[in-house]
Amino acid sequence: MEQGSGFTGNLDEPPAPSSNAAVTRAASRWLSLSSWIPRWVPTSDEALAAAERKILSYLKTPYQSRFVTVDPDPAVKRPKPYKIWTLSMNTQHPISQTPIVLVHGFGGGVGMWIHNLDALSARRPLYAMDVLGFGQSSRPSFSSNAESAEAQFVDSIEAWRKELNLTKFILLGHSLGAFLCASYALKYPQHVRHLIMVDPWGMPELPSQKETLHRQAPFWIRTAATVMQPFNPLAGLRAAGPWGPRLVTRLRPDLQRKFIDVVEEENAIFDYIYHLNAQHPSGEAAFKTMTSGFGWAKNHMSTRMGTMERTLPVSFVYGKRSWIDHSIAYTVKDNRKESFTEVIMVEGAGHHVYADMPKEFNRIVDDICQRVDNDEIGKPL
Repeated sequence: MEQGSGFTGNLDEPPAPSSNAAVTRAASRWLSLSSWIPRWVPTSDEALAAAERKILSYLKTPYQSRFVTVDPDPAVKRPKPYKIWTLSMNTQHPISQTPIVLVHGFGGGVGMWIHNLDALSARRPLYAMDVLGFGQSSRPSFSSNAESAEAQFVDSIEAWRKELNLTKFILLGHSLGAFLCASYALKYPQHVRHLIMVDPWGMPELPSQKETLHRQAPFWIRTAATVMQPFNPLAGLRAAGPWGPRLVTRLRPDLQRKFIDVVEEENAIFDYIYHLNAQHPSGEAAFKTMTSGFGWAKNHMSTRMGTMERTLPVSFVYGKRSWIDHSIAYTVKDNRKESFTEVIMVEGAGHHVYADMPKEFNRIVDDICQRVDNDEIGKPL
């Protein structure tokens, strides 16, 4: 199922039966089957690209998008280099302000920032990537070891940075993206002027009372996690085949409300999310490798951030209605007593802060970025 068709075997050659009549019957069956199989999971690279273009057509600011070819580890022989799908805005002008880099969360892509791209690129160069293993980026095999899989993500971001010749930037990530941004900042702090972690996944240590914390998450997440625990998190979406697009609509009707102010076309956001996640689950499998139990990180970030470069400022931005536990951010703040660490709560927002309260989110991020430009990091908002 995970390869997109749900079938195994060689479909390039029809079977070789033993009689003329058998040849006719077998050929007929094979032609019928081979024409149907590709449509079982109705997605393709072209469909994903088209769905993204539809979302980005609502932007008011010109943008460029392209594949950035990277080779995270030249010593490792691979059939071809990786490609990181990249959106950039306001990069043609002289860089007078610090660039910002956006890293999406689990199952996302650059189009998920549609509420934010115009506003956050108004004053500075902006870059957004499809994380390796997600979206239109390459979908390679990841290590089955949690730390090694995390390192593959981080090293791909560093290789991407080198190709774009970025030296210093503001690094913003959401959920899984925030976890990867923190991991990147631990390894390559010299390139990060400010780390913004939006409703980050993977912060706390796996608690002893898992069941109590399991009940804090939304019902649809608890149900999906219980049913699909032996599989990749979104295996059910691919197993649903031609019913997959409808499944996204029924499981996440809230997404239409989050994006309707910007993406007017009905079902456009559902189509985009479906095609993001119906293809080969490369990054998804890596995410599962990195998790323990009900979505907890095996290599949790809270204590690791205590060792982060002390001159590197960190801002946590949480939705006040989010099911993500924000108390751990205050623990990180206590552990970084000599470093600038702030925790910002956004009223009325859930886990998807950037889409739930986009105007307030954009204001907060823009204020942080301006303080970075003006070297006013220690001043409160």
